[in-house]
Amino acid sequence: MKNLPRGTGLAGALIVLIIAASLISPHFLNPINVLNVLRQVALYGILGIGMTFVILTKGIDLSVGSIVALVGVTGAVLMEQGVPIPLMVLICLSIGALVGCVNGFGVSYFRIPAFIMTLGCMVMVRGFALMIADGGTVNPGKLAESFFLLGGGYMLGVPTPIYVFAIVCIIAAVVLSFTPFGRAIYAVGSNEEAARLSGINVPLVIFSVYIICGVLAALSGLIFLSRLSVGDPNSGLGLELEAITIAVIGGTSLFGGEGTVLGTMGGAMVLAIIANILNLAGVSPFSQQVVKGGIIVLAVLLEAGRKPRK
Repeated sequence: MKNLPRGTGLAGALIVLIIAASLISPHFLNPINVLNVLRQVALYGILGIGMTFVILTKGIDLSVGSIVALVGVTGAVLMEQGVPIPLMVLICLSIGALVGCVNGFGVSYFRIPAFIMTLGCMVMVRGFALMIADGGTVNPGKLAESFFLLGGGYMLGVPTPIYVFAIVCIIAAVVLSFTPFGRAIYAVGSNEEAARLSGINVPLVIFSVYIICGVLAALSGLIFLSRLSVGDPNSGLGLELEAITIAVIGGTSLFGGEGTVLGTMGGAMVLAIIANILNLAGVSPFSQQVVKGGIIVLAVLLEAGRKPRK
């Protein structure tokens, strides 16, 4: 496993999954089903990209699912009050950035372990969502056509979230591969002390990736709101595990410093295809949770196997 090039196993897994899905169900390659799979890739892949930035620095963010919920109910309330769509979107994205700031400040400057810091924010942000919605759902009424297009519409026969995901991936790939900030992220994840000695502002880099993760979680929340047409404070439960799974399956190392946007895209495809196969096969949602948990464990074990022992 140590000598296996990154990406080889992922590409092979995708091919095997597509063949297996085609054999299990003749409906898998139906154009409508394929578009549904790609929509799922986009919805969860955006979260996975944000998580990739954080994990590259040896961090983790457990609050992304709660951000999705908070953005959903806040956006629904704002639309219910007649706030213009552009202003509502800006406020919701700012909420994601604010939560990211809180997480990043605690992890980078107060040196609070990322698991503890983001776990606290996960509970707190979910509480805010429940308070705003008063424990129920918020129905903003008929959505504006421009906002409905974000999550529920189509462009040239392709679901709009796929275009959004593609834009996010392109920007993320450029940032990580061709900018000093991207190289600093890899450097911090590979060896934080060496990065500090080379002149990199390590706390600022860590602080920044949590903001990026928060903003992308907020973007996902807006897409979910647009698709579901209601703000639900209980939405987004477990999405943090989906995001972590996507990043790790895609080859992002939990030990930091290794990972690519292309790999995360592949991880999102693997998870979406597995979920689709299980749905087509009539597997219960409860059993699907067992499968997804097993995938996380397997991905971590494979990553540990690839990591050279000291």
